[in-house]
Amino acid sequence: MGFFSRKPDFHIPEDGIDRIETITIGGIQQSILIQSHSPKNPVLLFLHGGPSMPLPGVSSRGKNYTVATNTKELVKHFTVVFWDQRGTGKSYRKDIPQTSMTFDQLVSDAAELTDFLRETFHQEKIFLAAHSFGTLIGMYLLKKHPGKFHSYVGISQIISWAENDREGLAWAKEEAKRRGDYKALNELEAAGTPPFTEGYKQWGVLRKWQMKYSTMVYNDSQIKHPGLLKVSLGMLNSSDYRAADVFHSFYSGFKLIYSDDFIRNIPMIDVQKDVPSVDVPVTFIHGRKDVHVHAHFAEDYLSTLKTNHDKKFIWMDKSAHLFHPGDTALIEQQLINQLSHIKAEVINL
Repeated sequence: MGFFSRKPDFHIPEDGIDRIETITIGGIQQSILIQSHSPKNPVLLFLHGGPSMPLPGVSSRGKNYTVATNTKELVKHFTVVFWDQRGTGKSYRKDIPQTSMTFDQLVSDAAELTDFLRETFHQEKIFLAAHSFGTLIGMYLLKKHPGKFHSYVGISQIISWAENDREGLAWAKEEAKRRGDYKALNELEAAGTPPFTEGYKQWGVLRKWQMKYSTMVYNDSQIKHPGLLKVSLGMLNSSDYRAADVFHSFYSGFKLIYSDDFIRNIPMIDVQKDVPSVDVPVTFIHGRKDVHVHAHFAEDYLSTLKTNHDKKFIWMDKSAHLFHPGDTALIEQQLINQLSHIKAEVINL
């Protein structure tokens, strides 16, 4: 039961689907949330970011606004599936081996979940969307299993963790100079240059100053965002999350995945090099104010991406990395627009 349970923003009709399932994925119990006005709707699997930040995830039941989309209208058109990835939220287990917390395993888990959804809902293909770190999982999932998806939407798409860190470090240093923050500048200089592979201490320096400089959220005199804290603590309002689930999201799961091995290996992920082509329509959506994940890498990648399908880049003008509620409504509509790809597939048969 949530600490401060609130009324849901929307209700699913009785003949729809509104349930949490715990299923075995990759040999461990993991939890998914399924919401839909009709079990006949096309399936949309949404991959959250982080790692270990399950929003949108199981705690999002009945909530319209999430950090990357609205859901009230989405569930009328899709069977929407949010998943707490291995080791976080309601998918945390004490007996999960830390050695299993790898990027390859997360991609494998996502592939297994995809097959579960295809079989459960008797659909040859499903729709795929992802936010932030989830976009890396999404792109490698497309590479390995292209025939299982109608389309892909990458929201705050990451291309290279290492290159994004280089850009982020340069931005943070300039921001520290602008503010006259010599403590920050000294720490950022001492951290060296990306890739940060020495361990969590080195890796965490940039993240520390990114958080202090609010790279994830944009506010000004006209644009008012609810903020990272309020959005994250929305987990406390979930009637489906226990105190332990919140703790596992912010602490236990965080410690579990950010091992030295994970930190050493994540800079090796390079979508530009490893996924030069895809066989589905691709849409990237990015916040114009985002200085946490830098958009030009995604723009450059999309311009060279080889595909016989549509590819689009869409800006959300009010948002940084966590999207403004006005923009999440627009993102929701962009996701609904993906349904056109089913019609295109039928025409091309």
